Amino acid sequence: MDSTQPLPQLDDAELRVLGSMMEKSRTTPDYYPMTVNSLVAACNQKTSRKPVVSYDDETVVNTLNTLKRRGLISTATGGTDRVVKYKHNFAIVFPVIPSEIAIICLLILRGPQTPGELNTNSGRLYEFESIEDVQEVLDKLSSGDMPYVKQLPRRPGQKEVRYVHLLGGTDWSDESYSTESAPRSSGELEARLTKVETELAELKEAFDKLMKELM
Repeated sequence: MDSTQPLPQLDDAELRVLGSMMEKSRTTPDYYPMTVNSLVAACNQKTSRKPVVSYDDETVVNTLNTLKRRGLISTATGGTDRVVKYKHNFAIVFPVIPSEIAIICLLILRGPQTPGELNTNSGRLYEFESIEDVQEVLDKLSSGDMPYVKQLPRRPGQKEVRYVHLLGGTDWSDESYSTESAPRSSGELEARLTKVETELAELKEAFDKLMKELM
């Protein structure tokens, strides 16, 4: 995995915003590129996130500005909608393909995971044929002159190894962090909840726009 640009070291907010864009570009393409409101909702989701956060508009806007200066996102224009929307440029800046973006995205949003967990959680981002396919991508992402992920040391009693991304943020290799995964709801319920959260953000945006026009 070689690139002319070094891998950035992002803070937790930058990672959450970037990861949310990566996810929504695949899971809710009708709402992508994303507005600030939809990004706030995506960052603050109660599902598929570790840890759960509560970002306000200002936090997300400031983070978007730093990501834009890094070249990792850009604004999207077009159509009659004058609301500014944003899209990620990760696959433009770095030589990664969809299967690799899916793995990086999951590690950004959910923290360290085993190949089995990545295989289970990746369905809406990329359809891997098997855990072996996931492992093959992990091996590729963890090799070369500029690795994107690394394998964490196996802990006593742990059957599978976990992997973590190398884009900065929380040091998940710290032993103080639990290896236990939060209970997962079914894929269908999670998909519905995500859709509802996105639609609520869009409704809030439309309401705010209407109120401004009426004032």
